[in-house]
Amino acid sequence: MSGDQNRETIVWPEVLPQHVAIVMDGNGRWAQARSLPRHAGHREGVQSARVVTEACGRLGIKALTLFAFSSENWQRPASEVSLLMELFLRALQRETSRLVRNNIRLRLIGDRSRFSQRLQDEIAAAEELTAGNTGLQLTVAASYGGRWDLTQATAAIAREVQAGRLTPEEITPECINRYLSTADLPDPDLLIRTGGERRISNFLLWQFAYTEFYFTDVLWPDFRAPELAQAFADYARRQRRLGRTAEQVERLQRA
Repeated sequence: MSGDQNRETIVWPEVLPQHVAIVMDGNGRWAQARSLPRHAGHREGVQSARVVTEACGRLGIKALTLFAFSSENWQRPASEVSLLMELFLRALQRETSRLVRNNIRLRLIGDRSRFSQRLQDEIAAAEELTAGNTGLQLTVAASYGGRWDLTQATAAIAREVQAGRLTPEEITPECINRYLSTADLPDPDLLIRTGGERRISNFLLWQFAYTEFYFTDVLWPDFRAPELAQAFADYARRQRRLGRTAEQVERLQRA
């Protein structure tokens, strides 16, 4: 089902999140249910990522962060990891031109040192080609973990203190934000996790402090524009209080 087909039939809610984060789960189970190898599910998952990314771009959403490969995923069988890396490489080569056409800027967050030099070069090339785009900020979290992010931020802050460029009293939540890999992004408004699991799996641990969570049993390869619209409709019905009372929020909305 293409994004173009869905565009004319889906009613999107008026209230939309500005930063959406997605745990794209269920590729392997989708393939196993069809007696296919697991990598077939990952290939189909790339199609879902394309549809969702382009839908978010059309809707004017500012940022989309996709959890593609976690720090812990390196523990998977070597053959599966190798296939995933090859798929990631081919997807970058194939999709970058579409990102340019759709005015989408790409950035990867995570520990790049674990990738092959060829993949690191391809990531850097894709980022450079899309750097001037002014539409949706697409962030792909790969070789990423929330604990890794906090650890590298803490180490960077410690080096600044050691060098005398920062005092302990200056270490505030805002300061920590500046050293995270998502420093240029607002915190996510909405997390979507597909595949039926109800956990965040070491994703954006600091950034999810006030994020709304939406869990669905739909497996990622089956998650397309209609399922995205359902997630956004659920988000639109929520009242985001951010520590305030409901009455305070209603007064702010009327002001």
